[in-house]
Amino acid sequence: MQLLDNSPYDFIINHEESDLDKLDGFVHRTYNAIDFRYFIKGLQDIYTNHGGMETIFQTNADATSIQPAIHEFKKVFFSLDHESRTEKHVGDPKKGSACKRINMMLRWLIRNDNAGVDFGIWKNISPTILSCPLDVHSGNVARKLGLLTRKQNDAKALLELDTALRKLDTKDPVKYDFALFGLGVFESF
Repeated sequence: MQLLDNSPYDFIINHEESDLDKLDGFVHRTYNAIDFRYFIKGLQDIYTNHGGMETIFQTNADATSIQPAIHEFKKVFFSLDHESRTEKHVGDPKKGSACKRINMMLRWLIRNDNAGVDFGIWKNISPTILSCPLDVHSGNVARKLGLLTRKQNDAKALLELDTALRKLDTKDPVKYDFALFGLGVFESF
């Protein structure tokens, strides 16, 4: 937040090239200043030329899944010149990724749980098409509960889990995410 002057949207929209110099030396795990610079430029392009992130996801989702919209978002996001290394930070379901980080972000933005976990600030996309952020913890618990048989945590496993969770609740299938994750992490289920 400090690197973005405690106003990330304003920084993204209004930054000058020289403003990005303060990102030099930034590192978080495998994400570095090269990636950070591109994310700012890519998001600026999306908000300036494509109607914003919500528009991209709303336009490209289908009636049963947000996954096609994730694929299209990645194409738009990486449409500017960039280092190929930066692409590893955004999953693509058409390349087999379960897209855990993006599905988590979409859950926060679209779903409103009235408890402060999911903000629900995007109003034009139904939570019925969301996917559970599939990771090692939620995947292992889903397997133990018989919701998932596939051994890998990939796009095929995500589709299998989506199908199972939609049978439990068609209107809010990702409400089970915290329980799946929590049982795996906190309860050693």
